[in-house]
Amino acid sequence: MRIFAAMAWNENKSVRIAILDLNDGHANQGMRCIRQIIRQWSEENELNPEVVEFDVRQKNELPDTSFDIFISSGGPGDPLSSRFDDWDIAWNRWLSDMVRWNENPANVQKKRVFLICHSFQLACRHFETAIVTRRRSTSFGVFPVHMLREAYDEPVFDGLRDPFYAVDSRDYQVVQPNHTILRNLGAEILCIEKNRPHVPYERAIMAIRFNEYMIGTQFHPEADAEGMSLHLQKEDRRQVVIENHGEEKLNSMLEQLNDPDKIRWTYAHILPNFLNESVGQEANVLI
Repeated sequence: MRIFAAMAWNENKSVRIAILDLNDGHANQGMRCIRQIIRQWSEENELNPEVVEFDVRQKNELPDTSFDIFISSGGPGDPLSSRFDDWDIAWNRWLSDMVRWNENPANVQKKRVFLICHSFQLACRHFETAIVTRRRSTSFGVFPVHMLREAYDEPVFDGLRDPFYAVDSRDYQVVQPNHTILRNLGAEILCIEKNRPHVPYERAIMAIRFNEYMIGTQFHPEADAEGMSLHLQKEDRRQVVIENHGEEKLNSMLEQLNDPDKIRWTYAHILPNFLNESVGQEANVLI
């Protein structure tokens, strides 16, 4: 079992949380869900954190090291073609700053980082832990995620079943892990996408713990049933799903949204577990 050093919070130290918004101004449910999870978690743990959002792609905003917890969102677009954009360069510099801070033994208070979907792809590109490539077709829906052995000792995955279910929405994927780099970083692959023996393609990596203080997921752990239902009720999105997967798939997705053992369970555990771990709290999940 991995042991993490708890942050020593008390009445004189407030929790500061930075949300890095990589949505580039596009309307989305992800930011609402992240805010909602933090609010619910704060109430459960009787904390009053300071939460600040940063518009990374439109305004080139990034947090400094005065924050304690960082959640970097998903977002649209190609994670490969932006590498020379100012915001991308700045985001990668921020990620390096987080690593340097945590590696400095003089910094007792470590910085905890969670990376979601597009941010996860950027981090895999940054650390060169695996290949980031375009998928043959868009992955969109509620899918099973299969845990590897390392996931069973992962505090952020505490309470999950194998497989667990998550919302997946992406045109790109992370495949072909570089195990030498992973070992050198002290990183671990935690889970992979569903097994499809009838399809001759490698299963994508769905989560990595990059180091003791940094973890990321290819899927959307913040997604809730309400937001996904609203998304699927949009006529353009309904047509995309029907055209690519059929009406039966759409109906199956809508049915799964109301299953308490699927994305509701994932929503109630992963990010709350991360926040609990970050402040050294006992696990309170949002059931």
